[in-house]
Amino acid sequence: MVGLFNYQLLLLISITIFAILPLLSSSSSSSSNTKNFHFNVEWKSVTRLCHRKPVLTVNGEYPGPTIAVHEGDNVRIVVTNKVATNTTIHWHGVRQLRTGWADGPAYITQCPIGAGKSFTYSFSVVNQRGTLWWHAHFSWQRASVHGAFIIYPRTPFPFSLPAPLQPDIPLIFGEWWNGDVEVVEREMMLHGGGPNISDAYTINGLPGPLYPCSTKDTFVQTIEPGKTYLLRLINAALNDELFFAIANHNLTVVEIDAAYTKPFSSPAILIAPGQTTNVLLTADQVPVPADDSSAMFAMAARPYLTSVFPFNNSTTVGFFKYQTSSTKIQENYNPPAISPPFTLPNNLPALEDTQFATQFLGSLRSLASDDYPCNVPETVDKRIVATVSLNLQDCPLNETCKGYLNKRFYASMNNQSFVRPSTSILESHYRNLSAGFSTDFPENPPYVFNYTGVNPVTENMNTEFGTKLFRVPFGTRLEIVLQDTNFLNPENHPIHVHGHNFFIVGRGFGNFDLEKDPKGYNLVDPPERNTVAVPMGGWAAIRLVADNPGVWFVHCHLEEHTSWGLALGFIVENGKEPSQCLLPPPSDLPPC
Repeated sequence: MVGLFNYQLLLLISITIFAILPLLSSSSSSSSNTKNFHFNVEWKSVTRLCHRKPVLTVNGEYPGPTIAVHEGDNVRIVVTNKVATNTTIHWHGVRQLRTGWADGPAYITQCPIGAGKSFTYSFSVVNQRGTLWWHAHFSWQRASVHGAFIIYPRTPFPFSLPAPLQPDIPLIFGEWWNGDVEVVEREMMLHGGGPNISDAYTINGLPGPLYPCSTKDTFVQTIEPGKTYLLRLINAALNDELFFAIANHNLTVVEIDAAYTKPFSSPAILIAPGQTTNVLLTADQVPVPADDSSAMFAMAARPYLTSVFPFNNSTTVGFFKYQTSSTKIQENYNPPAISPPFTLPNNLPALEDTQFATQFLGSLRSLASDDYPCNVPETVDKRIVATVSLNLQDCPLNETCKGYLNKRFYASMNNQSFVRPSTSILESHYRNLSAGFSTDFPENPPYVFNYTGVNPVTENMNTEFGTKLFRVPFGTRLEIVLQDTNFLNPENHPIHVHGHNFFIVGRGFGNFDLEKDPKGYNLVDPPERNTVAVPMGGWAAIRLVADNPGVWFVHCHLEEHTSWGLALGFIVENGKEPSQCLLPPPSDLPPC
């Protein structure tokens, strides 16, 4: 697996490369600093839970291949679509400075890659390091089309280690459907009901022994006693936030969404779809019996329940296997003895443990050091307050609707349900065309009411449909307050902002109070992320500097909610300097 590199070796290589670059010619420097990859989007037959089906993959891998680069690298990825349906790839969390053409969301920054066609995603990794990920950004394809995107730093990690750091271990959490995911989505949209829930959660594509026929499909990672490992955790699940824990072990959180944090120890973590978290795991437990050098410690992930809608309440399990230092480290070693009954981690939070979720998120703080400053805007030029809602829509005549009360489910921000146009918004913006969108997204809720106090069943607002964005000048210091509502169901919503990192300056339950709540903002060391979990029945305030020209998507990373329209877009205008302007589109940009 590409992600399992020895960090010290990579760091030495990185330092060597940066040391010799000035001695090379400019042409050879550019060549040596460019990492090239080729992705073939293709079908592969995969069996899980005794169900065999064709799964959409990259290069036949599920999960997909790891992209491993160094901070400062140029990245060039040729994506060839070898299936009959359209596709795109999004490099989640990569800022895409001036290269919005490579961001990937279909009909936002590009038209999809058609059957038999190729597109080259070219961008630079600028002032970023850590764990990100990539995934398809067309329909629900990211259910299987996803993988790790690792950026190795140029300098040593800014945290101390209790023991020498061993090979890092990516752990990707996902969801598996026995049926066709495309059919699940199509049925949901056809009749306006909720989607069929997934049949299993997975760790690196493997469901684990609690599911039918899955004892052999269990992720097992061998580790050596007394050593420390960097776990790169990625939540690629479509519709569920997850708790994760390892039996008898604490985890030290050191990074979120490729931004260093003040380290802190936690018995478990909460990770929303779209988010990444790096933790240190030290193999410091004494096996029972003491002379057992192959002790197994369960790791498990299960959902954080904040919804009344049907959901998958199962648990995926893998194992860390202690091994003597004289035995070769093995990945995916599957001993036949793994089968229930076994003990789940007693430090794994319960499904509805909002207290732990709130405490964990409240412990996240930016490093805010001289080397890694926390450049949160202390004042803002514009504040947007956006309600995040689920909606019921009356069923059209002569149609069958399967939502609540025989209506259709939709979702919205400020009562606007986002509709993707039939062409690329970024291309229209670049060519000064207004086709397919407008820039009059309401910057405040259309109606002021008790957002978190209304009856979720009897109160509802029919949403409006359209492609509305807002526009800001380059360099705007922007605050976005995301307010959950009680319509149908108050729920945690992981909101992802493309093209920018942001700082979560405030969170709370109930209704945001413009007079009181900003006084309690953390403007010293707020966590820096690209995806924020808006609390169930509460609000989150984020701040960013809009310094990346282009068109950027903001959407819920619960895929069903994005399909229902819980999204918006915003335009960052070009700045005055050439370095503040969007680059021209690539010559092979796919047409619509």
